[in-house]
Amino acid sequence: MQYLERIECEYDQKISIDFYKEGDPLKPAVTGFLVFVSTPDPIGNKYYLGPAPLQYMARQIATANGPTGYNRDYLFSMEKALASISHEDDSIIDLANEVRKVLNRTKDTKITGANASLKSHAHYVFYYDLARELFYYLKGE
Repeated sequence: MQYLERIECEYDQKISIDFYKEGDPLKPAVTGFLVFVSTPDPIGNKYYLGPAPLQYMARQIATANGPTGYNRDYLFSMEKALASISHEDDSIIDLANEVRKVLNRTKDTKITGANASLKSHAHYVFYYDLARELFYYLKGE
């Protein structure tokens, strides 16, 4: 838990959710799943930038880093994890490709995208994003 608290330190809310199987809305399949949420609250979430063009987000992701590494590694790991379960997301693919373009235009070519290896914590990345998507789906948003 300390590891997750460290890497998710910029999220301003933590919520606990339950997951239900289709056809069984009364008995949760998983209970108490912890999800870190980033809200657009400018006081609680000082790093929220709001809507931005794809190119702007790509430039920021290509060069930004946090307590556990580069943001681009997070993005490429998420893209690879989603592809590994045949659940590609066009917005993630488009953003990752734009980040690759930024990296190709700079001298920093350590990460090439498609060949980026998953970090040991990549499964947390995938499960976090899956949980977030399921949360909003279940809420009907």
